[in-house]
Amino acid sequence: MLSRIAKTPLGIPSGVEVTINGSQVKVKGSLGQAEFTFNPAVAIAKKDNSIVLETVEETVFAKALSGTVHALIKNMIVGVTTGFEKKLTIIGVGYRAQAQGENLNLTLGYSHPVVYKAPKGIKIETPTQTEVLIKGIDKQLVGEVAAKIRGVRPVEPYKGKGVRYFDEQVSLKETKKK
Repeated sequence: MLSRIAKTPLGIPSGVEVTINGSQVKVKGSLGQAEFTFNPAVAIAKKDNSIVLETVEETVFAKALSGTVHALIKNMIVGVTTGFEKKLTIIGVGYRAQAQGENLNLTLGYSHPVVYKAPKGIKIETPTQTEVLIKGIDKQLVGEVAAKIRGVRPVEPYKGKGVRYFDEQVSLKETKKK
């Protein structure tokens, strides 16, 4: 009993090496290596040039977990081949960002500059002073770092100043009338 997503086998592209040891999966590609240990309720097998999932027990939990495991392995394969990227935009007078090594210096209207240290496996770039690019092979970590940087100065609803995702639509509120 598998979820609809987990029924389709995952193809392994050329240049990617997948090692399965019980419920531990290691994926090695051109950008790096990712590994994760999954719940033993889902059996992971490598057949030909694809990965096939099966549930060990017939429970609702195992069925739901099979779809999650499928999505995580797919993200690991995409991460080591092409990688993931999030783009942030900074809007506001005097607001800017500057990458220095693994640190990101943010000037966002506070009395002090905010320094964000990038975790291992994440690369932060600033093509301009108002753009921040976050790159990495782990989709969850890239999204978490982007959310933490955005959380330093979230978008303010009256003027729209702050840090936002590149494709984020902000609806501005109307000011109070007398």
